[in-house]
Amino acid sequence: MKAFLILEDGHVFTGTSIGSQKEVISEIVFNTSMTGYLEVLTDPSYAGQAVCMTYPLIGNYGICYDDQESLRPWPDGYIVRELSRLPSNFRCQDTIQNFLKKFDIPGIAGIDTRALTKILREKGTMNGMITTNENYHLDEIIPKLKAYNTGKVVEKVTCSEKSVLKGEGFEVALLDLGAKNNIARSLNERGCEVTIYPALTTAEEILAANPDGIMLSNGPGDPKECVSIIKEIKKLYDSNVPIFAICLGHQLMALATGADTHKMKYGHRGGNHPVKDLATGRVYISSQNHGYVVDTDTLDPNVAVPAFVNVNDGTNEGLKYVGKNIFTVQFHPEACPGPQDSGYLFDRFLEMMGGNK
Repeated sequence: MKAFLILEDGHVFTGTSIGSQKEVISEIVFNTSMTGYLEVLTDPSYAGQAVCMTYPLIGNYGICYDDQESLRPWPDGYIVRELSRLPSNFRCQDTIQNFLKKFDIPGIAGIDTRALTKILREKGTMNGMITTNENYHLDEIIPKLKAYNTGKVVEKVTCSEKSVLKGEGFEVALLDLGAKNNIARSLNERGCEVTIYPALTTAEEILAANPDGIMLSNGPGDPKECVSIIKEIKKLYDSNVPIFAICLGHQLMALATGADTHKMKYGHRGGNHPVKDLATGRVYISSQNHGYVVDTDTLDPNVAVPAFVNVNDGTNEGLKYVGKNIFTVQFHPEACPGPQDSGYLFDRFLEMMGGNK
């Protein structure tokens, strides 16, 4: 069946429908990863977005449910050049086609994803519609596309209740803003007992459990939409508990302490982004997935100083908080699959907790 991707600037791509055949309006973003499409699909940070994969062949090793980063896929839609319908891998349990259908996610295959990506890079991220309706009318659709926004998506993706991953070491409170499974797993593998809290949990409840450290996770959407969460994070900042934050957590800590964030032209999404550690000068290849960034011009140097910078475009990739056991990064040290270069940051967090005892 034919499918159409309609962008808010009037561009129309014609391809083949994959997954569900429902119609969806979403923010269109692109990811440059060559592998890890299942981890991309199950990353809660993509809630409210439709993902275009720049790698031309997707699905060739199928679906292995053990590799999911959450219990379900989160993107509104999926856009690929060529979908492999006959996967080959000894761990394969399903096909992407079935996976998308199972979770009612529409997609489009057979379009020029390179041309789409160039448009998004030149004009910036924009909204679009995936539809199988051949009788569409642009003059009716484009105003709807321009009016769309992702809204408050953190509440949609966070866990519904508190849970615990047992461990014999440090006790870590993980605030689930849309956390990938591998964050808790990376801590648990280092011996930590991880208590996972829903995003709207109060700071008082977290601090009452007397954790050795607090982890603020990744998540979707505009950080400025998280008004009530930012207030609670400010209370966590005011405590003396060591804090490590990733991606959205990094942005929310910056907002909670008086800095600002802004939307990027097309964001960073992929597994090949170089970041420089300003303390050592060493460059690490990182996995990233974000459309917003902390504005370093708004930082109070008495509160926080840049710790990492993106080598490609100079945007902020991490902060060290002055006089506090707090550091935050924009990239994903728990990347799976992806470069494991920055996994040492979890060890740094453990050293911070040990030094605080």
